Amino acid sequence: MKVRDKILVVDDEKTISGYIKAVLTSNGYDVIVSGSGSEALSMISSHCPDLVVLDLGLPDMDGTDIISSVRSWTQLPIIVVSARTHEQDKVLSLDLGADDYLTKPFGAAELLARVRVALRHAHTVSGTIADNGIFTTGELTVDYNKHQAQINGKNVGLTQNEFRIVSLLAKNAGKVLTYDFIMKELWGPQLKGSNQILRVNMANIRRKIEKNPAAPEYIFTEVGVGYRMIEGD
Repeated sequence: MKVRDKILVVDDEKTISGYIKAVLTSNGYDVIVSGSGSEALSMISSHCPDLVVLDLGLPDMDGTDIISSVRSWTQLPIIVVSARTHEQDKVLSLDLGADDYLTKPFGAAELLARVRVALRHAHTVSGTIADNGIFTTGELTVDYNKHQAQINGKNVGLTQNEFRIVSLLAKNAGKVLTYDFIMKELWGPQLKGSNQILRVNMANIRRKIEKNPAAPEYIFTEVGVGYRMIEGD
């Protein structure tokens, strides 16, 4: 018998939490619900859910405080579902450790897709990178042993910095990485806040791996937030 993933939905609007619960339950998940931040923190430690769907605007605390608290002791996947549409809210939530950010209103299909990605990351090591150190999606291959990105088996000739960007995104395929996170991971905190070097490298990467750089198939821009690599095969 397959063990069902348990998901905690944290939202004080009962119509929203009821909708999310219905969607998730009908797709084979066990769902528990909380309407406050303090109760949610208690339920996370006592019920050990596999994933949290979290609203930011809670009656007793801000959802970002929950993200910070949870990240201090566990990598439990967190998907933020919020009516806040400002880029800084998305960036803050992701930088604090949220795995994804959905803006209300949203459809059932999009919610389920984000849940599947987050759970898949939690259940696997290094996303969809195979034991032989290779990530593949469509015609793109990222070979960690050869330090190459290939299209249809042909090396596209990424520079060292370009490969570092692509390899970081591939290791987190399906997840949004903020500009500051990428900058800090690759160049250290001294360049944090200056995205120009990253944007220049990304433009070069897209010219090398995308059929049409203006309509990318592999690396997508979350405007004002960061980049997301499409999931692997």
